[in-house]
Amino acid sequence: MKIKIISLNIWHGGRLWDNALEFLKAEDPDILLLQEVFNDHNVAREPRFRTMDEFTRLFQFTDSDFAPTLLYVEEFGKVEQGNAILSKFPITNRYEPLFFNESYNDNYVDIYPNYETSPRNLQHIVVDVAGTELNLFNFQGVWDLDGEHDSEKRLRMSQVIVDAVKDKPNVILAGDTNATPNGQTIKNIEANLTNIFKDELATTFNLRRKDLVKFPGYASAVVDMAFVSPGMQVSNHSCPDVDVSDHLPLLFTIDVPGNNQ
Repeated sequence: MKIKIISLNIWHGGRLWDNALEFLKAEDPDILLLQEVFNDHNVAREPRFRTMDEFTRLFQFTDSDFAPTLLYVEEFGKVEQGNAILSKFPITNRYEPLFFNESYNDNYVDIYPNYETSPRNLQHIVVDVAGTELNLFNFQGVWDLDGEHDSEKRLRMSQVIVDAVKDKPNVILAGDTNATPNGQTIKNIEANLTNIFKDELATTFNLRRKDLVKFPGYASAVVDMAFVSPGMQVSNHSCPDVDVSDHLPLLFTIDVPGNNQ
């Protein structure tokens, strides 16, 4: 049985809301891993602040999980943000999010240099795909402008991830790592999992939405990544250049182990 998975940093709940919806409806993934998801429930606010409610309403996912990281201070008040997994398959286990650096922040102001101390976590659930369990991990990595720098926080992040995935079967790990592929941070993960897009991408940022004069490094920053357990079969994968976020999505199809449907 083949299943399609998409990982996407959706950009503050979905700043390019209509574009993102059109793309995701056309691709129709079986599992969707999202970062920078808002989880407010006030229908008077724009849809991007209600990502979880709106995606549940608009798509054919039957189960979902939200892993909050912080409360953003917006003009209208506070709104919760975090990582989300939406699935057409039942979730059989949910784990408490593992924080990489700071703990949950209930009063986060979205200005520099707060980004470097923004809480980030690893989300982990298990889904049942016709009798085969998949361990799904979703995360947004700790941030700074030098993605090649293996800071203490980044190395700790990689250790948290390695400790969580080791000895688990059928692991799928994806997200916005906020790191680049050649550092020790990612090498630590690659020692345990297969990097699906290894050495294939020039950047994973949507350069239409980045200031390359002020920050030229975005043009060569591969920060969005996807990994699977060694031996898991990935039948195809792509990173389409679509205007749906300030990041580009990762699409990949896996053959579910031990499942012939």
